Amino acid sequence: MSETWAGIGQLGVLLVLLAAVYIPFGDHMAGVYRSSRHLAVERAVYRIARIDRDSAQTWRSYAVAVVAFSTVSVLVLYTWQRLQGLLPWSDGKPGVSPTTAFNTAVSFVTNTNWQSYSPETVMSNLTQMLGLTVQNFLSAAVGLAVAIALIRGLTARNGSGTIGNFWVDLVRGTVRILLPVALLVAVVLLSQGAVQSWHTGVGYRLLDGRDVTSPLGPFASQEAVKMLGTNGGGTFAANSAHPFSNPTPLSNLVEIFAMLVIPVCLTRTYGTLVGDRRQGLTLLSVMATIWATMLTLAWFFQTRPDGLAAAAAGAGLEGTEVRFGIPGTALFAASTTGTSTGAVNAAHDSLSAGAGGVVLWNILLGEVAPGGVGSGLYGMLVLAVLTVFLGGLLVGRAPELLGKKVGRREITTAMLSVLVMPTLVLTGTSIALVLPSTTASMVDPGPAGTPESIHGFTEVLYAYASAANNNGSAFGGLAVTGDWFQISLGLAMFLGRLLPIILVLALAGLFARQTPRVDDDAEVSPDTGGEDLDGPVAGTGTLTAPAAVDTGTLPSHGPLFATLLLGTTLLVSGLTFFPALVLGPITEALL
Repeated sequence: MSETWAGIGQLGVLLVLLAAVYIPFGDHMAGVYRSSRHLAVERAVYRIARIDRDSAQTWRSYAVAVVAFSTVSVLVLYTWQRLQGLLPWSDGKPGVSPTTAFNTAVSFVTNTNWQSYSPETVMSNLTQMLGLTVQNFLSAAVGLAVAIALIRGLTARNGSGTIGNFWVDLVRGTVRILLPVALLVAVVLLSQGAVQSWHTGVGYRLLDGRDVTSPLGPFASQEAVKMLGTNGGGTFAANSAHPFSNPTPLSNLVEIFAMLVIPVCLTRTYGTLVGDRRQGLTLLSVMATIWATMLTLAWFFQTRPDGLAAAAAGAGLEGTEVRFGIPGTALFAASTTGTSTGAVNAAHDSLSAGAGGVVLWNILLGEVAPGGVGSGLYGMLVLAVLTVFLGGLLVGRAPELLGKKVGRREITTAMLSVLVMPTLVLTGTSIALVLPSTTASMVDPGPAGTPESIHGFTEVLYAYASAANNNGSAFGGLAVTGDWFQISLGLAMFLGRLLPIILVLALAGLFARQTPRVDDDAEVSPDTGGEDLDGPVAGTGTLTAPAAVDTGTLPSHGPLFATLLLGTTLLVSGLTFFPALVLGPITEALL
């Protein structure tokens, strides 16, 4: 079988698996946040942490809780890294330097997992397990909580302005979704040969007689949650290209499935919770269209020979693991940049100029295809708000989304959320490029106007795009260990995560305070199980009738809305980043 047909077969299996779990897993996640029942382990956590599980929060108190939890998490993880050398199981590794510890703490708390160091030589196994892996779970649970809070705002019918309880959402997302699924993924990876060991290393003798040691540790468990939670930070500098973490083509497919499954199935969760599954399918169609397009482009460009070596090989194989090949590399790259994962099974800096530009553009679209855990859904819903506003202008009526009016405050909040990422990316890139130290950080800066200098610009743009979008992947030709990059990228990650979250929660609060018109003749949708999302915690109670449908407004489902939403998504990114892309990967590809 040719490599192309093998890749098509992998793609087919991936799509079948996603389709098989879409309904049951999506409905399961809806039930997690809708249920009024608390598990015993959850009640224990509430007692220990003194959480009032029955209190409902406004968007302000919900946002304060998110920011406070994230800030404390950064401080705790920073302190842990600084004290690493004094902790047990350090394997002789000293405490992490201040700027690296700051960058890493922010990175893992914000679900970015940007790593400016070689994990196997800097971080102890204890730090990996109790510091970084814990944040892989918690940062993903925060994203889930924010997405559910926005849905509560859209479905609220009593005008109370409450959007749930952050602490309850955090615990439920961790205990009922992330932990059990991560365990299943880890078992599959173990069956393929991924390493899970309490030892810190294994020694062996090479053929030339030299004795060497390879690091060991609990890699399979961290690999599972780093993919499932769209985190991406690995236990090796080679990340998911290392055979200890991703040993076989089957494990590679499982990891791709893991990073896509929650973002994809969240669209079903959304449709179930709002009582109209067409809403979720419309969002899914837009996400799938973008993802399929990016996959096709990356696969195409990477198979076009560029240079004598690539022409001889028949494709650009530099930096590619031969056990995965071009199809496995393209599928992984399109998925890791379409989500906020950032894990890599190949060197993105070694991709062809066209393929490198594709993965960069995928990030700059805002990572909504299908996006990170929670962040992909709420990012797409913000774009849906912009779309219904534009649709309202076209039909000359007040724009509405699920019966909630999109007025001046709503559209202003949505636009501010959209503008955060471009501001951070372009500001950070501009400042970095005028600093003399940036050129020194490039492996091969080259004279101005040469392909090397153009690629250097792309490396800097990619770094800030990855940080501000909480992706975490990088073009390895740029050394980011200096204080400027450590601090500026850390701030980009922190602001790129929390500012949109605050604005999304503010948008949820604006919607939650509205009391939409009600269709008295409508019946309660069976999709919601007769429960709403306005009450304490998950919103137990009786669902009022759905909002009345105004035939003069633009429906937020169906092919027409999907086309407008797709156009809005591409237009926002195109207008903002097209000049930068022309200066970087587009020009490099044309040279």
